Amino acid sequence: MEIKEFFKNDRFATENGVELVDVGAGYAKARLLLTPSHLNAGGACQGGAYFTLADLALAACMNSHGTLTVTTSANITFLRPASKGCIWAEAREIVDHKKMPYGEVRITDDEGHLLAVFTASGYRKEGVTLPFTPSCEN
Repeated sequence: MEIKEFFKNDRFATENGVELVDVGAGYAKARLLLTPSHLNAGGACQGGAYFTLADLALAACMNSHGTLTVTTSANITFLRPASKGCIWAEAREIVDHKKMPYGEVRITDDEGHLLAVFTASGYRKEGVTLPFTPSCEN
């Protein structure tokens, strides 16, 4: 099984249109094509959609080493709205600690405008390996 296939089991993200497009060691990229169902009452992308997109990208990024890693804390800062096209989440592991990794996700629109920044720390569950081959180390 490949890591992208594994994360198709993240039903909430998948059913809301989030697609994992690239994964490497300590890196992942995901996208979401905005539809009217993603917009808030003001006509802009709802914050939960940004969060779900970033959360899936960071999950793939931090789990790319093959050990189950769960989020312990997350923060998002919204910088500008989007209402059409795709939004993209590019996740990077900033600290690849054996127990407590830390990552950052930059969410952009199709033109590359920075929409939000998501940061999170995780916890690696020692001895809990995932059913895919870990991404090669860079």
